[in-house]
Amino acid sequence: MTPMLKNISVGKHSRRYALGLASLALLLTAACEKHQAPPPATPVVQVVQAAQRDVPIYMEWIGAMDGNVNAVIRPQVTGYLIKQNYREGDLVKKGQLLFEIDPRTFEAAFDEAKGVRAQKLARYETTTANLSRIKPLAAKNAVSQKDLDDATGANQSAKAELEAADANLKTAKLNLGFTKITSPVTGIAGIAKAQLGDLLSPSMPTELTTVSVVDPIKVYFNLSEREYLKIANAAIAAGSKPENVPLELILVDGSVYPHQGKVAVLNRQVDVTTGTFKVAALFPNPNNLLRPGQYGKVRATMSTIKGALLVPQRAITEMQGKYLVAVVGADNKVDIRPVRVGERNGTEWLVSEGLKPDEKVIAEGTQKVRSGMTVETKTFVPAAAPAAGGETKPAAKG
Repeated sequence: MTPMLKNISVGKHSRRYALGLASLALLLTAACEKHQAPPPATPVVQVVQAAQRDVPIYMEWIGAMDGNVNAVIRPQVTGYLIKQNYREGDLVKKGQLLFEIDPRTFEAAFDEAKGVRAQKLARYETTTANLSRIKPLAAKNAVSQKDLDDATGANQSAKAELEAADANLKTAKLNLGFTKITSPVTGIAGIAKAQLGDLLSPSMPTELTTVSVVDPIKVYFNLSEREYLKIANAAIAAGSKPENVPLELILVDGSVYPHQGKVAVLNRQVDVTTGTFKVAALFPNPNNLLRPGQYGKVRATMSTIKGALLVPQRAITEMQGKYLVAVVGADNKVDIRPVRVGERNGTEWLVSEGLKPDEKVIAEGTQKVRSGMTVETKTFVPAAAPAAGGETKPAAKG
């Protein structure tokens, strides 16, 4: 091969090699671009506008309901239960018949007592007549002093026996009456704890039933010394008394009971074991809706903050003693800023500094964002309210 032909062949091989390298580079570049990670997705957060409104500041306590009067029904004589005359759980009237004990033994005792009294009355009348005859004769010395003394003694003895017979008859009549057990009050009658045929007695360990006066109904709760002083000072400042502070009752379904109550009893001293006062409040209960044993929250409104700014508690993050919120601006950028918080109101928190009305704060997704980040927003949907409402408490100042 001539030198010229050899150079031409070498040139062709060089061009092919260069083209191969270029193709390989293109393939490698395309493969690298294909495996590059996609840009991060924009975080989706739920936001809520800071609401401004007048907010009542209140205190709450767990309360247990009880009858204003709980009349315990017990037998007063011994005998067999033969009848129950009321429906358990119903309203019964004062004097209404509840139970009957077999009266036959007591009827016999009453009849016997009547017979004994009749005998004693006859003897008394005889001795009285005899004494009436002897007294004039004794005055004329027609009979001896001994006869007069005997007649007087016999008459006094007969009188005493008649009085004893009267007492026995009264007791027999009472015992016969006790076989019919009636309600001493108007109220709700509980479940009977004795069955027909049971032998009842005054010494039996359990009661027959209980009748509770529930209108008004009594609600017991415990008040700490600090809470008592706060309420007392607020009442005094308003020219009133702690007992006159109006009370609301929050039922277990979260509803507010329509009738206001008031303090009826404030214990005379603090319980040394709990450090609290025991308080009893009375609430009207005209429809007997409330029953002993139910629970609720007793609420006392202490003051009202005008134009308070509120956000959900979950929108506020506590970090090293400071309170932070993530605000989303009109450009959907996040601004994390410190705020000063006040009272808690149910599931919301009052913000006194660091936030303006109608600004949007992140209520769900705060852990996904940082200042300056762009986010996609959705409207925050709060969870269902707690069963018996929230409690307003003072919060630490940030």
